[in-house]
Amino acid sequence: MSVAGVGVEAAFELLGELVGEGEVVVLSGAGLSTESGIPDYRGPTGRRRPATPMTYQAFTGSAAARQRYWARSHVGWRHVTGAAPNAGHRAVAELERRGLVVGTVTQNVDGLHRAAGTREVVELHGALDRVRCLGCGVRSSREELDARLTAANPGWSAVSDEVNPDGDVVLPDALVEGFRTVDCLRCGGVLKPDVIFFGENVPGERVAECFGLVERAGLLLVLGSSLAVMSGYRFVRRAAELGTPVAIVNQGETRGDADALLTLDRPLGPTLTALVDHLGSPASTDHPGHPAS
Repeated sequence: MSVAGVGVEAAFELLGELVGEGEVVVLSGAGLSTESGIPDYRGPTGRRRPATPMTYQAFTGSAAARQRYWARSHVGWRHVTGAAPNAGHRAVAELERRGLVVGTVTQNVDGLHRAAGTREVVELHGALDRVRCLGCGVRSSREELDARLTAANPGWSAVSDEVNPDGDVVLPDALVEGFRTVDCLRCGGVLKPDVIFFGENVPGERVAECFGLVERAGLLLVLGSSLAVMSGYRFVRRAAELGTPVAIVNQGETRGDADALLTLDRPLGPTLTALVDHLGSPASTDHPGHPAS
């Protein structure tokens, strides 16, 4: 689907016009990071992948659940930390550098927008490279925790090719049962990745910051999100209520298609790279370009 009654090329041209006017706020989802090797939740079909995410209630209520999470995440973390920004992340950073993108709200927890150089980014669901104590609230780096977990588990090793969208992996129960967790160095409290688990609320001030960005935007540009959950979709609904145009670039249909002025069902990296080329240098915006096939 694209703009009603027009094809992909015309929709791409309109996208270029809208982005070229500036005041763009990006809302990104897991589909933007798949080209970096991090799986998304649903894929182009819209069907949820067969992975059972950790819930906040399970993590806080069960030592066994925490042991299982940290064992699996200790292995999966190496995959996430080894991922590099792809062409889509770099394109967003370039559009910000040119003054066209004024803010990015990401549902991703991989930190790849920051790694690509985007400065004005709100990580709606937190980031895996930080750890928070549920007791005293102090935050620390994931690298520090990784070193502590490695020291607490001498001789323990595991590999897995089944990396989940949340950055953990599937491991046999026998390996999980032999894994030792560690507690907060400051107060002895429970350590949790600084991300929002299923069943956990995004902090109100963070949500308000995102709404503020959307309410000041000239365009809401959705990249790589099916918008299946209200956490991201609410910002599309707010833009639609305000009459702010919404453009969606995603592989597969999204929940927000009916709210959008235009949609492009295209690969993110090639399409965003083509968009940057199409807009030309900051001093000239008449450079021709077309979305990649």
